[in-house]
Amino acid sequence: MIPYSCQSINQEDINEVVRVLQSSHLTQGKEVELFEEALCAYLGVKHAITFNSATSALLTAYSVAGISQDDEIITSPISFVATSNMFVSLGAKPIWCDVRLDGNIDETGIEALITPQTKAIVPVDFAGKSVAIEKIKEIAEKHKLLIIEDAAHAFGSSIGGKKVGTFADMSIFSFHAIKPFTTGEGGCVVTDNEEFARQLRLFRSHGIVKKKLWNSDMQSMGHNFRLTEFAAALGRSQLGRLESFIAQREAIARYYDSVFAGHKLFGIIKLPENTRSSRHLYPILLNPSLHCVKEEIFEALQNKGLGVQVHYKPIYQNSFYKECFGEVRLDVAEDFYRSELSIPCHQEMSLEDAAFVAETLLEVLESYKHRACSF
Repeated sequence: MIPYSCQSINQEDINEVVRVLQSSHLTQGKEVELFEEALCAYLGVKHAITFNSATSALLTAYSVAGISQDDEIITSPISFVATSNMFVSLGAKPIWCDVRLDGNIDETGIEALITPQTKAIVPVDFAGKSVAIEKIKEIAEKHKLLIIEDAAHAFGSSIGGKKVGTFADMSIFSFHAIKPFTTGEGGCVVTDNEEFARQLRLFRSHGIVKKKLWNSDMQSMGHNFRLTEFAAALGRSQLGRLESFIAQREAIARYYDSVFAGHKLFGIIKLPENTRSSRHLYPILLNPSLHCVKEEIFEALQNKGLGVQVHYKPIYQNSFYKECFGEVRLDVAEDFYRSELSIPCHQEMSLEDAAFVAETLLEVLESYKHRACSF
């Protein structure tokens, strides 16, 4: 089975983890600090605060932003549930903005959703392709709103040479195993705001500040969301190879682009010339004629060794969200969900693997075109 995404671990990574495992500190040592410094240097930001997961990072970012009961947060429904779960857990309400057919929030629909209760805009960089962040910033500045960017897919992505993570008030990245580089689990918040950075560090460690000798003081509410030392060592080692990882993902994506261009049964998502994507995912969009047989196509591809996946069921379709916030339907989000299929694209693949994926995909889709949906 060729998975849709996969980690790449080499002996250097293993040696770094073993080195830390044999050291005196498995947590709260120097490795996390070194990793955070490396993240700042790579992204060009002032502060990178690491966490034991991107979910913890999201909750912390929302908390230090002051999001609370009855606030409204404008966000995309095309994301993993954690994007919304973490502010809903603080009592805030999701206000769903429809998306474009690339999976990213449609920035032209944001302003009409703003009310006096709106606290923040939470865009999601789907598959590694950046949202229209400059236009979103204009809206946020006009209405004095925060931008908390869920960039979990987009570490290494850029617009005009400027890295994703340098545009928003706070940006959250994921270092989960299927992301372009990994700490196993893990994530971070990056920001240039000194006060946000101070509060983020405080919140991830019980709200406690060490005073003198044994004395410490819990100054605010917090949790244990710290990243381990050995995870940080793995992350720093992986970060050193990130450019080669993204280059391989890009080579595979470009191969797919050339093979799939103009296909009649599905479409691809193109990138603007001034952007770079981390290529966390390579989505294809099935034509409406194949929507009714999508489950069969999915199973057939998996049976032939392709670890395909669907990203994502709109968050508002989940039972919890229906019960809490009622029925919602956004036309493009619905179409995107019916159409989207993520095929394998990662640094452990060769171009021969990519050729197998492309050939298998085309063969399977051809076999289903005669069963096209009737409208």
